[in-house]
Amino acid sequence: MALVPCQVLRVAILLSYCSILCNYKAIEMPSHQTYGGSWKFLTFIDLVIQAVFFGICVLTDLSSLLTRGSGSQEQERQLKKLISLRDWMLAVLAFPVGIFVVAVFWIIYAYDREMIYPKLLDNFIPGWLNHGMHTTVLPFILIEMRTSHHAYPSRSSGLAAICTFSVGYILWYGRREREA
Repeated sequence: MALVPCQVLRVAILLSYCSILCNYKAIEMPSHQTYGGSWKFLTFIDLVIQAVFFGICVLTDLSSLLTRGSGSQEQERQLKKLISLRDWMLAVLAFPVGIFVVAVFWIIYAYDREMIYPKLLDNFIPGWLNHGMHTTVLPFILIEMRTSHHAYPSRSSGLAAICTFSVGYILWYGRREREA
């Protein structure tokens, strides 16, 4: 039962996301006390998506190590379901939402920092945490895609799922704006 480097890397990435989430949630910011709290920010939702995704990756790796050579068809069937969930989550949520958050944040930040991350936030959020939320997502997800084989869902089902997520977020966020 030897671990391979990509499995160790997944554990490190999962721990990194857990650390970022814990540090972010420990910050006392006025916006966390309003409707939706941290959940109104796509960045926070993306961090949760990434943590859940890498948690599933680690669980898949552990299950694979534990079921290797067992000969149990039921365990193999459950492992295949877990692998399918991991691959679906990468294709439908982790990659598209992660890349969107990184790209949009840094493009808007370069154009006009005050629009997306006012200097006032520097008093609450340390620079390393900002990069943990808005930068590390890109290399972590690209490393995952490069080091592991993934089976992707059909284009239509993948598009339907990401569109459902996007529309759901926009409707929920829009409801928040109307109530404010």
